[in-house]
Amino acid sequence: MTEDVARQEICRVGRSLFERGYLHATAGNISVRLDDGYLITPTDACLGFLVPEQLARLDLQGRQLAGERASKTLALHRRIYDAQEALGAPVHCVIHTHSTHCVALALRDTGPELLPPITPYFVMKVGHVPVVPYHRPGDPQVAEAVAALIARYGKQGTPIRAVMLGRLGPNVWHDSPAAAMAVLEELEETAKLWWMSQGRPQGAPAPLTPSQIDDLRRQFGAHW
Repeated sequence: MTEDVARQEICRVGRSLFERGYLHATAGNISVRLDDGYLITPTDACLGFLVPEQLARLDLQGRQLAGERASKTLALHRRIYDAQEALGAPVHCVIHTHSTHCVALALRDTGPELLPPITPYFVMKVGHVPVVPYHRPGDPQVAEAVAALIARYGKQGTPIRAVMLGRLGPNVWHDSPAAAMAVLEELEETAKLWWMSQGRPQGAPAPLTPSQIDDLRRQFGAHW
């Protein structure tokens, strides 16, 4: 992906997520890793109204070269890219949002992961979503915690595409802005379904069984 295309895609995806309610106000950020550096949305920018020239351009060391001031979450994004590369599975886009149902679930005590495997597409398209306990926005400890989770899940054969930052929102990553957006959409939709199912007289839905998940592994290469 060229830099010009990446700039256009960040703005397109930001606008799409904003218009559909996955983002609000100045919450969230999007970055793309280029061959020689990074693009990331500016700090305190509304992602629904970005223009390509506004994006912060940085070199591989994270030094800003052009554009408006980079989002304070740049360090976290860089650690995600580095951790994925260390696994031999590099990615090129990270998206962070404050998506409503994901955050609502994380305000409860969900345990170490945000959601159980309740739908096949959550298992196939998202996978495990570990929860990182609350830290203030931009806290460098979060970057190290996320990198450690990427390494741990990857080594046990269940690579992750998302983490949930306690009281803040999900971070997702993939090969492109469009692919990362698809992960986010599936994650938020699953969180919505799980939220809606709570308190039903018949109880919460049971997760997929081990044999059903194993079938998704065999048929579709799911990592769970």
